[in-house]
Amino acid sequence: MTEQAGNSLQPQAPGRCDLHSHTFASDGMQPSAENVRIAAERNLSAVAITDHDTVSGLNEALEAGKQYGITVVPGVEISTRAGGKDIHVLGYYIDYENGVLLERLASLRDTRTARNEAIIAKLRSFGIDITVESVVKGIGREMKQGESVGRPHIADELVRLGAASDMRDAFDKYLAEGAPAFVSPPRITPEEACRWIGEAKGRAVLAHPGLYGDDELVREILSSGGFAGIEAYHSDHGPADVERYLKLAEEFGLLVTGGSDFHGARSGVIFHGDLGSVTVDAGVLDKLKP
Repeated sequence: MTEQAGNSLQPQAPGRCDLHSHTFASDGMQPSAENVRIAAERNLSAVAITDHDTVSGLNEALEAGKQYGITVVPGVEISTRAGGKDIHVLGYYIDYENGVLLERLASLRDTRTARNEAIIAKLRSFGIDITVESVVKGIGREMKQGESVGRPHIADELVRLGAASDMRDAFDKYLAEGAPAFVSPPRITPEEACRWIGEAKGRAVLAHPGLYGDDELVREILSSGGFAGIEAYHSDHGPADVERYLKLAEEFGLLVTGGSDFHGARSGVIFHGDLGSVTVDAGVLDKLKP
C-alpha cells in the first residue's frame, strides 16, 4: 500500500497510522481524546499524540484509545535549533512520566513563553494592539498545567484583530521564519533532543525535513547520530520531497515515518493536513518501539 502525502483526506484501510498530531496541550484545536476518536472513525489502527514540548495530553489520549479500540502512541515534538533554523524532533514511545524529561520539557516551555513575549513586543511595535492576555483569552478556555501558547494562538488573535485575513496570512505577514515578528530564542540542539528522548526510553525521528529548506543541514543533523527515523511523509511534502527523504532514510539506515501534522481547523481552514490524510503502515510501530 502506497504512503499518502497531501492535504486531501482519502479513505484509510486498517493497518494505517498517522504519527503526527497536536491537541489542546500545545497548539491544536481540540482535546487529545477527540484526535483519537477521529482516528478510529477514519479506520486508522494507530495515532500518535506529539504536542510541542509537552506530554500533558497523553493520559487522556491513552484512555480514549482503550475506549475506541485504537493504539495511541505516546509522543512529543521537541523544539531545537541548528544551522540558524528551528528544527523539530519527534520522540515516540517515551516514558512520559519520567521526572527528568518532565523537567526538561518545562524548561522548553519557559523558552516558548519568553519567545511569545518577544513576538508580541514586535507586533506591538508595528502598531498592533495585541497582548499576551488577549492571546490567552482568545483561546476561549482555561489552560491546564503543562499546556502552552504557540504561534498559531498568536495568529488567531491577529485574525481577530483584523491584522491578518487567516492563519496562513498571519504567518506569511508576521510569524513565519524571516517575517518581521519572527523570533527564535536559543534552544537545545537536535542532538541534545535525541539524547533526552533516548534517556526517556524513546526513539527520535527528524520531523518534516522538507520544511527547513536546506537538505545539506538535514544531512548534517542526521550525521550527528541519535535518530531512529525520518518523517519522509508529511502534509507539506510533495512527491519530490518524499523521494529525496526516502533515499536519505536508506542512506542513513533510518526508519521511515509520516503523519498529517494535524492541528485542527481554524476558521474552517485546516493548517498542514487533516487527521489521517498522511499515513504509514502500522508495521513501523514495532520497529519504533525501543
